[in-house]
Parts: sequence; structure tokens; C-alpha cells
Amino acid sequence: MFEKFTAWNRWINEHMFLVVLTGLLIGFSWAPGPSALFSTLAIVLFAYMTFITALGTSLRDFRNIFSKPLIPLWSLFLIHIVAPLIAWFIGKTFYPDDLAMQMGLLILASIPVGVTSIIWTAVVKGDVALTMVVVTLDTFIVPVWLPVFFQLIAGKTMQIDFWHMLFQLLMMVTIPSFAGMILNDATRGKPAAFAKSVGGLTSKIALFGVILINAAAVGPSIQWNITMVKMVFVILLMAVCGYSLGIIGSFIFRNPPKAMTKAMIYNVGMRNISFGAVLAVVYFSPAIAIPVTLGMLFQQPLAATIAYFMSRREISNK
Repeated sequence: MFEKFTAWNRWINEHMFLVVLTGLLIGFSWAPGPSALFSTLAIVLFAYMTFITALGTSLRDFRNIFSKPLIPLWSLFLIHIVAPLIAWFIGKTFYPDDLAMQMGLLILASIPVGVTSIIWTAVVKGDVALTMVVVTLDTFIVPVWLPVFFQLIAGKTMQIDFWHMLFQLLMMVTIPSFAGMILNDATRGKPAAFAKSVGGLTSKIALFGVILINAAAVGPSIQWNITMVKMVFVILLMAVCGYSLGIIGSFIFRNPPKAMTKAMIYNVGMRNISFGAVLAVVYFSPAIAIPVTLGMLFQQPLAATIAYFMSRREISNK
């Protein structure tokens, strides 16, 4: 029975683009808007995905990453310094007289790492422990760094709810991650088989649910016209630059392991769009929130496309 689930899970891994596209289409078509119930459900689904992913990782792997902090710190430098500089250049190039768009692109490039980067790193067999460390460190850094960043570039004073962010991190990443790793170590890796079969399949269903919920939340804010079409292409360029920065950034290290490069692609390329949209509306304006929410259109589909080409390349190299 486990063999069937493993085969189904493998098939979905190879066709994640269809899962992502279907979730987006249903979410955008349904589009009921933000909901506290759906937000809670998304956190539960995130926690389940993280737990299943952590079943294939040991505490020793996690400790090894912390003992060599250069890689996660370099990833955070790319995320919060280099990526915003690229966003500033793109904003000045395509919207030289539109401060709202420039600010929206900056917010999109500056917000925290997306928690789903953990799931995608696992899908492509990347360094999951590295991604967990980056997500964890980023949540402690962002509440301190973002207010300073926007005070410097926009003269905007903001107070980010650190404890709320910390609670969400604990629920979505920290607790399920350590629970999964501890269970892995305590049973000498036995749950790893479950994580690749039943657990893997159900975690993909959970990812589908998260994508659908997020798309349904941002759908009502998107009104299609010529201006929006231009904005979509600019956001696509931003998303491509983000993932590309992860690839290029990994080569600062001599002969980087494939697993590390895969992790950095998703660490640097993925952002917490829901957090960014809230940040834009609360501290700026709905107009600034539009380019941020549009990031949802490409972040997950590009993640699935990258995973597809990685799997094709690895199959062709065998």
C-alpha cells in the first residue's frame, strides 16, 4: 500500500505545476476575500506540511547548519539587501514617476522568506535544514530590520507586532519542525518512509489548500486592464530576478553542493506575500498593496516550474 502512495507522491512532485495552477485558478475564481477562519486553516496546513517535511531531517543536520552560519547569513543578506536594490532599480526603470509602484516593489522584495520555501526545498531534494534555519533567523530579524529599512527609504515609522510574528513562526515552523526531527531521531529515521508516501501525498494536498486560500484572499483586489497587464510583466520580472539571485548567490561558495543551491533558490526567491499585503495596507495604501499581492501570481507557479526542470535535468543525467 505504501508503494502506491509513494508512486502517487512522486507523480505529483513531477507535476506540481498543475497542482499550483489549479489552486490559483480556483482561488482567483472563488475570491471571497480575506477571512480569519481561512487564515487559521492556512496556519494549520503550513504546520502539517512542515512536520511531514521535517520527518526526513535529523536534529544533527539542523545543528550542523547553525555551526556554520555563513551560508544562512549570506542568504539573508541577499534577501534583505541585494533583492531590494534590484527592486529599486526595476521600479525606477519601469515606473520613474510612480512612487506607489516603486514602494510596492520594494515591499515585495523586502518582506520575510515564505514558509513554503521549506516545502519546495524538500520537493527538489534540497537542503531542508538550511531552509529551516533561514526561515527561523529571518523571523527574528524582520521585526527589527523592516522598521529601520522603511524609515530610511520612506521616512515611514512602523511598529511590527514581533510577538504575533513569533507566535506564527512557532506554530508554522519551529514546533512542527522540531517535532518531526525529534521523531526522526527517536525512531532512527523510520518515519522518512511515511513522509515519502502517505505523508508526502497529504502534504501536497495541504500545499494545494494553502495556495487556494491565499489566491482567494487576494483575488478581489485584482482588476484586469492595460495598466494591470504591464504591472503583471514587471512582477514576473521581479519573481524571476529573485529566484535567479538565489542561483547566482550560491556560487560565491566554491563548488556549492546541489542541495545548498536548491535551498538558496527558494530561500531567496520566495516571500511571505500575505504578510507583505497586510504591511502595505496598514502602513501605506491599497494602491501600494496591489503589486505586492500580484506576487502570488508567479511565486508558486515559478517554484513549480523550477522544480519541474530540476527533475527533468536529473532524470536526463542518470
